[in-house]
Amino acid sequence: MIASLILPLLLQSAEPPVPSWNCEDPQVQQEMNWCAARDFEVADERLNAQWKETAAAMKARDESFVEYAGDDTREGYFESLLEAQRAWLRYRDAHCRLEGYYARGGSLEPLLVSTCKARLTRMRTDELRELVEDAA
Repeated sequence: MIASLILPLLLQSAEPPVPSWNCEDPQVQQEMNWCAARDFEVADERLNAQWKETAAAMKARDESFVEYAGDDTREGYFESLLEAQRAWLRYRDAHCRLEGYYARGGSLEPLLVSTCKARLTRMRTDELRELVEDAA
């Protein structure tokens, strides 16, 4: 319980809380948990950067579509993207919480959750990138 309260504070810095920790070869559970959380944090930063690019591309598609839209009243590209992203975030968090339940209450649970979130976040970043590439 205390570790779950302290972990967010430790993640504010890219430096490990214990200088000997090495994410290339983590040796103890706390180190593994910290490294997995850091991996997710990096994946999330990349997702947020890609989100900005993809959102801008979808807004540009909306602007160029207006002249052809006629009486089309469906949601636009950006509105659909935003709806999908919100749903995806709910899915990712719930799915990864579920994966963590394999070690529910144990010291391995944070590792499972963070690893899952990092994996799904990298996949979503690729999906967002593909939307931009398809728009070009």
